[in-house]
Amino acid sequence: MESIVVTGAAGFIGSHLCEFLLGKGNKVIGIDNFATGRMENIEQFFSNENFKFIEHDITKEIALKENIDKIFNLASLASPVFYQKNSFETLLVNSIGTINALELARKKDAIFLQASTSEVYGDPKEHPQKETYYGNVNTVGLRSCYDEGKRFSETAVMEFSKKYGFEARIARIFNTYGPKMRSDDGRVIPNFIMQALHNKPITVYGTGSQTRSFCYISDQVAGLIALMNSSYSMPVNIGNPEEITILHLAEKIKSLTNSQSPIEFRELPEDDPLKRKADISLAMEKLGWKPKVKLEEGLKKTIEWFKARK
Repeated sequence: MESIVVTGAAGFIGSHLCEFLLGKGNKVIGIDNFATGRMENIEQFFSNENFKFIEHDITKEIALKENIDKIFNLASLASPVFYQKNSFETLLVNSIGTINALELARKKDAIFLQASTSEVYGDPKEHPQKETYYGNVNTVGLRSCYDEGKRFSETAVMEFSKKYGFEARIARIFNTYGPKMRSDDGRVIPNFIMQALHNKPITVYGTGSQTRSFCYISDQVAGLIALMNSSYSMPVNIGNPEEITILHLAEKIKSLTNSQSPIEFRELPEDDPLKRKADISLAMEKLGWKPKVKLEEGLKKTIEWFKARK
């Protein structure tokens, strides 16, 4: 049994990670301030004696008495809708918040995993994106509070681990989806599903020719666990390399929901990446990990979850 901290525990990925860790018999301390996380995501864990929850903003010092073996730092607003509306909070949680989580790792001599993002690549000129690519990021654009916040967090992790000698990992998470996403999340899959289930226009930005690669939540959690349990200390892409255009995604979700929704085209937002595809060669080599869930299978599970809560 290990004692593991998960910041952002009430969020989409964080709550799934807590569920997995508890299922393996670990003690889990979940931390969240409910900026976008939800109590309903974690309330099932309160009957588990191995789960402890602390409502806390990690931009303030994290003080824990317990011995800690590992820390997963997943605390951050991740949806463009929320992080653009709360840009300062996003900058702070990815800078000061990351430093506070790193300070906790230093004091407890815990292995630390930072949840970074494929957004560090910006609107990439390299395709697919490898970890060696430095990115094409607008530092003053609508998305920069998140993109630059995560780039800062990666630097902070590297500097802390070099200076203080504890083990650290960096996961560059690509688009992830599945049950427990917010219906008002603003990201493309919950948007399309909710619009389709209510027979409202499915809003596609630009021509829909822009691409993404979507990783189902169980695969994402498995990737994070594999990275944490490895000895690899440089950034690793955790995502699904199965690339799809946004228009094709809209058509697929419309078909899977038997929706009558028309597809409606709107102007492409500023700095919206035109291509996104994970090169997971490194994850396969260093972690022995690759995703298992095909897009259609994952979409069906996600649609059923949203349908039950429509």
